[in-house]
Amino acid sequence: ATSTVCAVCPIIEENGVRRVLVLPQTEFHPGGHSPLHHPPPPPPHAHLQAFIPHPHIMHPHPHLYSGMAGGTGDMNPQYISQYHPAHTTIYSEQDTHPPHGRAAFAHRDERASKTYERLQKKLKERHGVGGGGGGGLALSKDSPPPSPQKSRGTPPSGGDLQNGLGGKGADEQAQPSTAVTALGKSPGRGKDTESGDIQARGASLSWVAPSQPEGDDEPKEGEEGPAEPSFTYEVSVSYSGKDGKYKMYVLCVFRVQAMCNCLQGVPSEPVSFTTLSCEPDGPSPPRKASGTKSSLVLQWKAPCDNGSKIQNYILQWDEGKGTGAFEQCYYGPQKQYRLTKLSTASRYYFRLAAKNDMGVSEFSDVVHIMTSCSVPAPPLSPELVQSGVTWLCVRWHRPAGSPKEDEISYVLEMEEEGSGYGFQASYDGDELSHTVRNLHRSTTYRFRVIAYNAEGKSNPSGVSEFTTAPDRPGCPCRLAVKGKPHPTSFRLTWDPPKDNGGSDVAKYVAELSEGLSGSSWNQVYSGSAMECVCDGLSPGCSYQARVHCISAGGESQLTEPLQVQTPPVPPGPCQPPRVVGKPKAREVQLRWAPPLVDGGSAVSSYSVEMFAPQVDEGWEVYQGSELDCTVGSLLPGRTYGFRLRAANKAGYGPFSERSEVTTGPGSPEVCRPPHVNCKSPTCAVISWEAPPCNGAAVSEYRLEWGAAEGSMQMCYTGAALSHEMKGLLPATNYFCRVQAVNVAGVGPFSDAVLCQTPCSVPAPVSSRGEDEEDEEARPLLYSSSTCLGLRWEAPCDHGSEIMSYLIDLGERQPILTGPVTKYIIQNLHPDTTYRIRIQALNSLGAGPFSHTFKLKTKPLPPLPPRLECTASSHQTLRLKWGDGPAKAQPTDSLQYHLQMEDKNGRFISLYKGPCHTHKVQRLNESTSYAFRIQAFNEAGEGPFSTVYTFTTPRSPPAPLKAPRVERVDESCEVSWETLPPMKGDPVIYCLQSMQGNSEFKQIYKGSATSYQLPNLSSSTEYRYRVCAIRQCQDAPEIIGPYSSTVIMLPPRVDTPGVSGATGSKAAEAQKPKRSLTDEQFSFLIIALLAVTSILIAVAIQYFVIE
Repeated sequence: ATSTVCAVCPIIEENGVRRVLVLPQTEFHPGGHSPLHHPPPPPPHAHLQAFIPHPHIMHPHPHLYSGMAGGTGDMNPQYISQYHPAHTTIYSEQDTHPPHGRAAFAHRDERASKTYERLQKKLKERHGVGGGGGGGLALSKDSPPPSPQKSRGTPPSGGDLQNGLGGKGADEQAQPSTAVTALGKSPGRGKDTESGDIQARGASLSWVAPSQPEGDDEPKEGEEGPAEPSFTYEVSVSYSGKDGKYKMYVLCVFRVQAMCNCLQGVPSEPVSFTTLSCEPDGPSPPRKASGTKSSLVLQWKAPCDNGSKIQNYILQWDEGKGTGAFEQCYYGPQKQYRLTKLSTASRYYFRLAAKNDMGVSEFSDVVHIMTSCSVPAPPLSPELVQSGVTWLCVRWHRPAGSPKEDEISYVLEMEEEGSGYGFQASYDGDELSHTVRNLHRSTTYRFRVIAYNAEGKSNPSGVSEFTTAPDRPGCPCRLAVKGKPHPTSFRLTWDPPKDNGGSDVAKYVAELSEGLSGSSWNQVYSGSAMECVCDGLSPGCSYQARVHCISAGGESQLTEPLQVQTPPVPPGPCQPPRVVGKPKAREVQLRWAPPLVDGGSAVSSYSVEMFAPQVDEGWEVYQGSELDCTVGSLLPGRTYGFRLRAANKAGYGPFSERSEVTTGPGSPEVCRPPHVNCKSPTCAVISWEAPPCNGAAVSEYRLEWGAAEGSMQMCYTGAALSHEMKGLLPATNYFCRVQAVNVAGVGPFSDAVLCQTPCSVPAPVSSRGEDEEDEEARPLLYSSSTCLGLRWEAPCDHGSEIMSYLIDLGERQPILTGPVTKYIIQNLHPDTTYRIRIQALNSLGAGPFSHTFKLKTKPLPPLPPRLECTASSHQTLRLKWGDGPAKAQPTDSLQYHLQMEDKNGRFISLYKGPCHTHKVQRLNESTSYAFRIQAFNEAGEGPFSTVYTFTTPRSPPAPLKAPRVERVDESCEVSWETLPPMKGDPVIYCLQSMQGNSEFKQIYKGSATSYQLPNLSSSTEYRYRVCAIRQCQDAPEIIGPYSSTVIMLPPRVDTPGVSGATGSKAAEAQKPKRSLTDEQFSFLIIALLAVTSILIAVAIQYFVIE
């Protein structure tokens, strides 16, 4: 049988031997690559057998399979092929082995009897020929594919090989070289494999079918011979490639193994051969190693030589023309090449190929490489594209003379006017424009551009100045009405905006809207002034005004609307009043309409004047808000004149024209005063006479009775001439009057008559009061917690003077007083409620008791709290008493009175109030002071506490001024000021020194005011400070604060001949500058306050008064 080993074969490993399933190909390419590019997937299971046919030999039979000794589970991952044949489908079938080793293919047993004679005949012919001339293994391109159960034939001759496959019919491709007598036996060992037609990427393999052992299952006489066995073959390969890829110039080892009815034969001896070499692989594109303006150095890497050493490289270029035509610029074995005399900033295209003894490889991909450029020329000054409030759009041009291929970037630098920071980079890139943001409004900025490339930066361009646009201004401030509004006009005034947006305000625009809706606005002013007059208005109307300003930056927002109310004017004249109904004898009812013009305010009242007959002056008979009135007290049958005027809150308007009215018949005349007869203190009889009736009989009389003349009420109506009044008060004055009524009307009342009822017992006490502050009514030794002060109003005595009052306290004995309206009840219990009532007595008897009322005595005054000292200093003492907050609450009723004893032994008041703490100041040091405290509330003042004594501590010494330091050669003398003794206590001093950056250390303590330090280092810095210490006789020392630190720097050596006087001057120059003293600091604060007060006064004078 003959088979062709292709570039890609499925590999299976079994017992350390790799098996290659050799597939027939439709076309064989000597020295070329295999048309297979994708590996078949591995079998799904270890026991699953697969057959991978080529697309041109795919067979439709459902039982296609190829036996495999093992699956992918026995293979290492590196031996699984990574190439898949294009559009190849894997047909697999589960191959199960029944018991006794019999194959489970029923179709083979059925076909055996039909094909036995044909196979036996072909075996005999094969033996007769000596195994030669076997049928071809492969089919032609258009023939049907073979059955996988048939074994391959012997290798074909050279004339029968078409594209690496046999060219004979399908009936001759499965003829074995030896006869097989029993199908159930295992086949023998395959003959040695031979290789032929070895190429660079493929080889042709052939082998001989295995022979059958002699004497096995020979046919008996009269029986037919056994059927010709059907073989399949497995070809295993071992090669030095990896990842399943074929490599050129590779040593391969093959062996073959036969299979029949799922029984495997013994593998043949391995045969090794080596593939041929070929041209190299295509190299990678060359890369730029270095370069200048006129030269380039290119380098590249060697590709795979495929078994033959690379001898030369071919480098081609387009000479910078860009036409796509390439010329050879280098041919040789080196891996780099230098090109010279090139153009600056030019683009060149290159490609590379490798050559060995077998041929030239494919060219690499084309790559373009540029030569370097020179430093760009300075660009022109930047230009302004557009400006905004906070941004500027700037553009610039490419430097003149720079080639298009030169990759130039730009740096835009900006400097803000007056900032002092100089030019700062705001953009770096290859664009020709940039928008700079986050700038200040109405500000000038300077710009310049720098161009750069790989060779360096150019000089800066010329400087251009651009200014940001101004912003729109803020709205005007303090819109108000200047002066008092007039009925038809008012004056508006406003202040300029706080923020003008960076430009001056060009003009102001004022708008006015009638009413409070603000739906319609009219412009009333436009100009640069900051006030305007709004005239032509209606009186008593509401207006809204608003203002906005306009500048170069735009139009500001509108101010909040200002509401203005014009004052009203008096209303216009009314129409004359008219009579309603028929005029009566003594009264006329008038009615009128509102005026046509109200003057901007609603009419609040009307005034009606009447003119009597033959009288030129009139008088007001009505004033009110109604539209009608009744005028009485007229004479019957007389003609009267009436006129009307209206009023609003601005005043009265003009009178209307006069209207004439004539009265009708009259009512009765005035009655005579009635007569009163008192029968008892509570009963009286009133009688009267009939008056003239004025032409109409009196139909009834009306009697009015009352205790006051102006508040009498109707008590009787009828035709009788007398009436009895009952239920009157004793010793009380009463008034009465009477009037007559007829059909024409009611007559006027008579004069009032006064009468007085007889005397009686007093009336009950009507009111009471509590009086605890009347010092005359109660002794001073009693407090309000044990007494009650009563006050009441004297009741009516009913004509008899009150002689005394009786005070009833309930359970206690009643108290009889004199004819007084105040009384103090003593000897009462504190904080106790009493029920009290009072009765008045006169000569006629005792009056009734008043109603019962409750009074309560107050509690006792509070006790004094405990006094203690919480903080003290040599001049102050902080005292605290009681339990409560330090600050007083508004509802605190308990207050305290703190006193301190003076030099004369008297206690003087220090504090009086509700607080619980007090700080006593301006005291002497080491002095004892006596204090006492008292608490009081609405019940009175409590007792004083015991005397508390507190002592102030001693005061520390005053701080010293900075010491004076004088350097003398290698020593220095430190001196300081002297403090006097403090109240007999001597004062000593403590001097501390610090060398370099160490801590302060005490170097002297004593009463002297100077100290000399010897052996000082000339290269070390020294610091000194001093403090005073008070030595108390019966107390520990009191240390005062340290003075400010003095630094003594090491002396500077200018010249060798410097005298000692120069050193002293240097020491004086090294003295530190003193800080401000307390007096100087106080003077500075006073000066600042004075300047601030003057500025505030000027502002008030300018903005408020003017």
